[in-house]
Amino acid sequence: MMNIKVAASFSKNKVQEIIDSFGQAGKTYWEKRNTIKVFEVDGDKWNVKSFQIPHLVNRFAYKYVRKSKARRSFEHAEILLKKGVLTPEPIAYVEYSDPVGLKNSYYVSKNLSYDFAFSDLFEEQFPDRINILNQFTEFTFKLHENDIHHFDHSKGNTIICRKGKGQYDFYLIDLNRMKFEKMNYQARIDNFNRLSLTTEMMEIIGKKYASLMHLEEKKVVEDIKLSCQKFKEFSLRKARWKKRIRL
Repeated sequence: MMNIKVAASFSKNKVQEIIDSFGQAGKTYWEKRNTIKVFEVDGDKWNVKSFQIPHLVNRFAYKYVRKSKARRSFEHAEILLKKGVLTPEPIAYVEYSDPVGLKNSYYVSKNLSYDFAFSDLFEEQFPDRINILNQFTEFTFKLHENDIHHFDHSKGNTIICRKGKGQYDFYLIDLNRMKFEKMNYQARIDNFNRLSLTTEMMEIIGKKYASLMHLEEKKVVEDIKLSCQKFKEFSLRKARWKKRIRL
């Protein structure tokens, strides 16, 4: 059984054609747990993300209990754009299932030609770096003020385009793990802890965020540092636990 939802300005037949050819065509951009391919479509480029087939329990859950990652990615993209937050234009989501549950699923969006990613800012000599970090903090503050809680707010999930005159556009990607909810102070602080920030970056971002929140700089910086340290320790414990399980 197939379920397909296509944005109004795109062709359902064209989306179906791309999905049917996914295994044989397209240029692979990413291939780990999920696979991302880029397709040429009538002089344009589309990104197609194929999600890994979930294990049995989640196969059932994604069909009968909660929305699939592909569907959430599509719907979250539409909500973000309505809230004035940039993300590559959503085109469609496609789900294949059987009576047991979800099997293959795909999220299709327009390919965005961006200049660099947030992860590039870890290079200390990156041009205009401090200004970009400050604008990234303003972007994150905008997310929080618009009740956008991006649980995968990590260093690889924001891509950036130069606008000129020292201004930048920030685009969110990897959208399936997201909630639209009011965020208290601690939730906002914790939203920085997946970025793997250096101490210097924590200080730049913390000071800027404090000014936006009209709070004391020292407190916000220290709270971000503490949150990042706790998350790092948690991640190390989790990695050790997984290693023991595999052994």
